[in-house]
Amino acid sequence: MSTVYDCADSDSRAAGLSAATSALKSGRLVVLPTDTLYGLAADAFDATAVGSLLAAKRRGRDMPVPVLVGSWHTIDGLVFSVRPQARELIRAFWPGGLSLVVQQAPSLAWDLGDTRGTVMLRMPLHPVALELLRAVGPLAVSSANVSGQAPAGTASEARDQLGELVGVYLDGGPAEHAVASTIVDLTADQPRILREGAVAVADIAEVLGMSPEALTGPATQQRLG
Repeated sequence: MSTVYDCADSDSRAAGLSAATSALKSGRLVVLPTDTLYGLAADAFDATAVGSLLAAKRRGRDMPVPVLVGSWHTIDGLVFSVRPQARELIRAFWPGGLSLVVQQAPSLAWDLGDTRGTVMLRMPLHPVALELLRAVGPLAVSSANVSGQAPAGTASEARDQLGELVGVYLDGGPAEHAVASTIVDLTADQPRILREGAVAVADIAEVLGMSPEALTGPATQQRLG
């Protein structure tokens, strides 16, 4: 049976974070608020839990799950080599609505789907999400909806779609921006925007010293939804 915790109330928030931590460490799913949309979370290092996340969303391994982190420094243990461009974007936009696709460290013992050796990372700008991430560690997090349906901007919208497949719902109120993150691919020599979203392309281009036109190219659906 799932439980909803109102994070606007301090006691309920504390109880919810404790319940969410226990649920994630025992392989169950949690819905949490972020600065963009509500997310469906599993322990990134629990392959069975990540499989449950994909099943709840009714999507296959060909759409691997992104990872949320709770600090800038976490990325150093997850990435094969952190390029200067990645550092510049992290300094400018983390925590916030920018996701970075990078080459993952080959030693990582996780299974996020068919990633082809890459991982999509983001640090969200939301106090509830950050507190949970710092308690549990990196989380595999996808949008809290069934693939093909509207993403959830509230905990109730997420529960309408996911129901009892989720153990704990952390209700942080309506999503502040209710728009997906911008995705930048840093796996090739030339950075590329895969999806325009919460962070403007012009702002990313300015940080990287590039033109917006040079950053935009054919979009991919590999990690979306």
